[in-house]
Amino acid sequence: MDVENLEKINGLLDADVDIREKIKDQVTEFDKRTRSLSGTLNRIHSTRSDQMAALLDTARPIFESCRETTTALAAIIPPNQFWKWKDMWVNSLRNVVFSATLVEYLHRGTLLSLQQVSETLGIKPEWQDRFTLSVEDYLHGVISLVNELSRLAVNSVTLGDFEQPIKISLFVKDVFAGFSMLNLKNDLLRRRYDSLKYDIKKIEEVVYDVSLRKLAPSAKEQPT
Repeated sequence: MDVENLEKINGLLDADVDIREKIKDQVTEFDKRTRSLSGTLNRIHSTRSDQMAALLDTARPIFESCRETTTALAAIIPPNQFWKWKDMWVNSLRNVVFSATLVEYLHRGTLLSLQQVSETLGIKPEWQDRFTLSVEDYLHGVISLVNELSRLAVNSVTLGDFEQPIKISLFVKDVFAGFSMLNLKNDLLRRRYDSLKYDIKKIEEVVYDVSLRKLAPSAKEQPT
């Protein structure tokens, strides 16, 4: 290689190192915020339904801080390099997607769409080639939501909320039906989707026990 070519390659390598370090700093902050969200939302399993709204309110400012991180990352990533760097923040992003969908379910009983999660995190359409929420990362977050709701179904009964498992059952079955219509080619995503059957079974067992003991209306009597 001639000297000019070597200098050009060194310049590109140095630029990559600089970008990587800047991303790493932002991802460290992102991790702290997602862990804070997880810690806050883990309290849903010991919080009664009449106190849930107050708990969810404490999580909202953390989402605001996550918007600062997504903005910073979008400013760092060069055009058309999203796929080159996305693995550095993918776990944090999936965790915050999970948290956003969990808050929405507990607040309204509905599922946030991919676009709505993107808006919650302040991700703008014009960032698509630098920082965006991919379909796969959104779906991973939704699967984590179902995993968590199966746990909540059990703990709700412990807290005396016998209707929550039935609501969760209807919601989760609807989500599962949606997944069944997708052509999932990603191996990890497909395996995680298959595991949802165990979550559904766990929830159904709770619903059966609650219904058998006549502690709550049957699922058929619940509004859809």
